[in-house]
Amino acid sequence: MAKTEVKGDGTLAVPVGRDTRPTRETVIHLLQTKGLLIAFALFLVAFSLASDRFASVDNVSTVLRQVAIIGTIAVGVTIVVIGGNLDLSVGSLLSFTTVLVVDLHDEIGPGPAILIMFAAALAVGCVNGLLVGFARLNSLIVTLGMLSAIQGLTLIYSGGQNVDIVDQEGTWFAFFGRDFLLGIAVPTWIFLVLAVVFHVVLTRTSFGRKVFAVGGNPTAAAFSGVRRARVVFSTYLISAFCTGCAALILGSRVMGSQNNVGQGYELVVLAGVILGGTSLLGGSGSVPKTVIGVLILGFIQNGLLLLGYPYYTQWLVTWVVIILAVWLDVASKRGRLFTTTS
Repeated sequence: MAKTEVKGDGTLAVPVGRDTRPTRETVIHLLQTKGLLIAFALFLVAFSLASDRFASVDNVSTVLRQVAIIGTIAVGVTIVVIGGNLDLSVGSLLSFTTVLVVDLHDEIGPGPAILIMFAAALAVGCVNGLLVGFARLNSLIVTLGMLSAIQGLTLIYSGGQNVDIVDQEGTWFAFFGRDFLLGIAVPTWIFLVLAVVFHVVLTRTSFGRKVFAVGGNPTAAAFSGVRRARVVFSTYLISAFCTGCAALILGSRVMGSQNNVGQGYELVVLAGVILGGTSLLGGSGSVPKTVIGVLILGFIQNGLLLLGYPYYTQWLVTWVVIILAVWLDVASKRGRLFTTTS
């Protein structure tokens, strides 16, 4: 039993000898709940000490603008993954929608071009949603096939040629990718507004609860009256809409587009989503953590460049981050880092 120490006035007794060190369970719980924030803080401190330019206002603003496209797509993909599925078609969809909105800009004007671009993006989301939600096909196979199909469609539409806006200085289309509001870049505003809106949707609406239910336990969700097909269909529409917003930012920033501009984006987006703690098994995750995951990737890549490392090292670091994030996700569910076989 613990001893007690009584003060001179006899009014306060404090246990003596009690072990006040944090228990192993407390440390594990802290890492599971706050590990992402701790890792983010450590990355920022390490790179700030290594480079005096890293923590400057200009550099931070630049990183936020750079990750806005990936982050905007990642918001939609997070909802798909929480619902228990994958969307690997976002890279090719980004290519197609960017080429489409830029090409139509000079032909029919920026307003109609934006509307048609979003309609095309939502049409792709409908196809993915129908095949995965209602036809119950495997989401990995469906979206991987859609990735190839959309890239082929992009090449057919563009004839293999890059597209550009002729009058780049005389169009308001530049607002979405080049302008600032209250000192913050518009792409950053679009990213953060979408993150806030869909965080509220996931946490404060019945639709959000249905997404978690379908991803966590589809059988129990079905017995509870949740219509899985409709929920899955809606998640792919959201993903397509977010990719359309990213295309709007990209096309407006560059004022042109290559027909393969989105190639590889699906892997970086998925890395940010996984790093943010969204489980590939479905049923768990959050948009704010995805935002942090995307920021970690952005600041790591930026820090490596400032330290003079070649560009390809970013892909190696991204691979390591994905492996560690998936490993820790699985380990947290089984309660240990390693498993043994009999």
